[in-house]
Amino acid sequence: MTDIEIKKGLAGVTVDYTAVSKVNPDTNSLLYRGYPVQELAATQSFEAVAYLLWHGELPDAAQLAEFRSTERQNRALQPDVKAAIDLLPTSAHPMDEVRTAVSVIGARETAGILNVLDAVGTPEENLERSIRLFGELPAIVAYGQRRRRGLEPVEARDDLDYAANFLWLTFGEEADPVVVDAFNRSMILYAEHSFNASTFTARVITSTLSDIYSAVVGAIGALKGPLHGGANEAVLHIFDEIGEASNVVPWLDRALAEKRKIMGFGHRVYKRGDSRVPTMKGALDTLVAHYDRPDVAALYDTLEAEFVNRKGIYPNLDYPSGPAYNLIGFDTLTFTPLFVASRITGWTAHIIEQQASNALIRPLSAYNGVDERHIDGYVPDTAAITVAERAEEAAG
Repeated sequence: MTDIEIKKGLAGVTVDYTAVSKVNPDTNSLLYRGYPVQELAATQSFEAVAYLLWHGELPDAAQLAEFRSTERQNRALQPDVKAAIDLLPTSAHPMDEVRTAVSVIGARETAGILNVLDAVGTPEENLERSIRLFGELPAIVAYGQRRRRGLEPVEARDDLDYAANFLWLTFGEEADPVVVDAFNRSMILYAEHSFNASTFTARVITSTLSDIYSAVVGAIGALKGPLHGGANEAVLHIFDEIGEASNVVPWLDRALAEKRKIMGFGHRVYKRGDSRVPTMKGALDTLVAHYDRPDVAALYDTLEAEFVNRKGIYPNLDYPSGPAYNLIGFDTLTFTPLFVASRITGWTAHIIEQQASNALIRPLSAYNGVDERHIDGYVPDTAAITVAERAEEAAG
């Protein structure tokens, strides 16, 4: 066999250009359209960052007002979506609810378009579709949590910004500004991260000329995995398992002896620590103070210090976001759907970019199975000729 270098997981493979985001290796910063994400999280609303990802520039006051008006017109939980979610058992994973909801929205929006090429949509149409998903996903995620708690959905409010309305939809009461700010920052930090697994999935599906909803559904499926979006859920399971800071050392001794993967640490892209962590840790600290939960900070700090000291591997964004979402009051199973509601902005920005300069994404593989073999007793049909033979006859 000819020597072929296999790049497992496509590690180190550059497959295309993107203008949406990058990690600057010189500063170890994640950039959205050139802006360091920590600066965006400290100064901007999530709506402004969504606008930036889709349009390439931050909005001025008039543009932001118009964008907010459009988003607020799409906040309601639509009856067909609610009905579809209600058909699922309450024991279903919330990511399955979100995936189903997006499928229903897509089927509704493309109803009557039987030519699949027509369903692809223009850039303008897909931007409108992106904003509709952006507006409706908070109601979908919030209803999922309320349904599992036996609560009715809450009506969206158009007098609250995106983050405050999301919390209102989930908990049925206005959140303290400290909580709204922390949640807003988390949504900005999760919004985009270049060619991660779910974004690449969305781009692969888009490259086939499928529609934006199919691409988003595929991305949701990729994000559900614990090696990607599901890691923030796993972090809370670890915290629950450890219990308190005094249990960290014996727990970590056992976990490492059993060669367990400690979720919330390490990242394929960042080698000097995830650049988003300090901002999210700052948000977590404000929540710890607001809710008077020093025990959470003690557990967090002790596990981080022990793991970094032993393995030299630093936390990623999921490590501080898990306990932050828990303090706010989100169920652990809701964490990854929150990721969806945020990353819908990055996914759709990439989908639109892929459509603008498309090539079918179809990598090669290196075969390592058995050599060619044949069925005993098989007699080929000598009357049948191949396409190549026909071509030769025509050329002759």
